[in-house]
Amino acid sequence: MDCLFCAIINGDIPSKKVYEDDKCYAFLDINPQAPVHCLIVPKVHIASLDEICPKCAETIAHILATIPKIAKDLSLGDGYRVVTNVGENGCQSVKHLHFHILGGKKLSESMA
Repeated sequence: MDCLFCAIINGDIPSKKVYEDDKCYAFLDINPQAPVHCLIVPKVHIASLDEICPKCAETIAHILATIPKIAKDLSLGDGYRVVTNVGENGCQSVKHLHFHILGGKKLSESMA
């Protein structure tokens, strides 16, 4: 499987790690869309939210519980946005589920 994020998780491609545990890996985005732009990915390959199933729900719940800890470590106490893109029309560029943590400034109210 040629997956960019799997290669990053495996250490084959360098990244600026922000957080890691047995279920997820978080790193800074190389093309930031905000002053703080971090990605958090499950270590197991899940292509997108469309593939969420009862078997992987525990991993997703763990990631969602970890996001506030990462946001705190990134000094995002004034607020942040969490986004995931799904499919072509959702502009999902890497087919490995990932959540964007964006912050460090007042973000636009527009989501489109």
